[in-house]
Amino acid sequence: MDLHKIERPKIKKHRKRLGKGVGSGTGKTAGRGHKGQKSRSGGKVPIWFEGGQMPLQRRLPKRGFTNIFKIKYRTLNLNKLQSVEETDFDIKKLEKLNLIRKAKGNNAAPVKILGKDADKFDKKITIKANAFSKTAKSRIEELGGTAEVV
Repeated sequence: MDLHKIERPKIKKHRKRLGKGVGSGTGKTAGRGHKGQKSRSGGKVPIWFEGGQMPLQRRLPKRGFTNIFKIKYRTLNLNKLQSVEETDFDIKKLEKLNLIRKAKGNNAAPVKILGKDADKFDKKITIKANAFSKTAKSRIEELGGTAEVV
């Protein structure tokens, strides 16, 4: 037997079994100490609990609101269309080219074309979308293209 082939023996350590009699060393209180909330079954303190002190979420003032009628758009900047060879676009084609995320369930948001870096955009295109920013629409039409709201 070669010394370099000797392996450490596999040691299987059993988990500590609690509450199994006085002789086990973990009997009676099973390592939980005496009395108190944490010694009871189900006695967990919530993560946000601050020991009875007025909690942070109640100390801070309420501000603002969430507008339930807000329209969340899937957006696309004109500069992304600059590098694509095609000139005719609609929502399905934009999804197919992975320029906007695909519409699934709650993600079926309307599409809005934005005019970031519109001054660098120099391509005549025809595009159909749900909404256009003023800059994007004016730049597309300025170059002889059409921006159609669907």
